[in-house]
Amino acid sequence: MKRIAVFCGSSVGASETYKEDAVRLGKILAKEGITLVYGGSSVGLMGAVADTVLSEGGEAIGVIPRKLVEREIAHASLTELHVVESMHERKAKMAELSDAFITLPGGAGTLEEFFEVYTWAQIGIHQKPFGILNTNQYYTPLISLFDHMVNEKFLRKENRDMVIIEEDSETLLTKFKTFIASQS
Repeated sequence: MKRIAVFCGSSVGASETYKEDAVRLGKILAKEGITLVYGGSSVGLMGAVADTVLSEGGEAIGVIPRKLVEREIAHASLTELHVVESMHERKAKMAELSDAFITLPGGAGTLEEFFEVYTWAQIGIHQKPFGILNTNQYYTPLISLFDHMVNEKFLRKENRDMVIIEEDSETLLTKFKTFIASQS
C-alpha cells in the first residue's frame, strides 16, 4: 500500500479530538512511507493531515477543483497538486492515485466522496480497502443507518461488511494491510 486517499472536512469541527486524530493519522502515514492523497486544501482537517504528513517528511498529493482553489485555499507546499475541473474529476483522480481510502469526519462533500468509493466497491469498479475512522463516535449514527439498511433489506450484509470501521488509526491501517478483496 503506497498511497491512501483521505476524505475529510475543510473545517476542524467542534471537538479538538477531530484535529488530533487527523494529525495522528498524518504522522502514521509519514512514518509508514504511505503517500497522502487528499482534497488539496490547506484548511480544516484536510490542512491538518497534509501539514502533518509534510512536516514528518512524508509526501502529500492534493486534488482540487479549480472552483475551490481559492475557496478551500489550495495548499501551496504539497508534493503534487492536481487542479481539475469538477468534483467528479477530483474523485476519479483520487481513486486512480490511491490504493485505499480513509474517511475522517467531515460534511456533505466528505460523505459524497465516501459513498462514491463505497458504491464503486459494491459494483466491482475497485477492490481496494476503504474505511471510516470513527473519531469521537462521529459516524456512529451513519453506522447505525447501515445496520438499519441491512435489516430493511436495502443493503446486503456482505456489502455492509465491506466498510472497515475503527476508532484508532493504527488498527484501521493494520486491517487495510491484511485486506483481502472479495471474490464475488
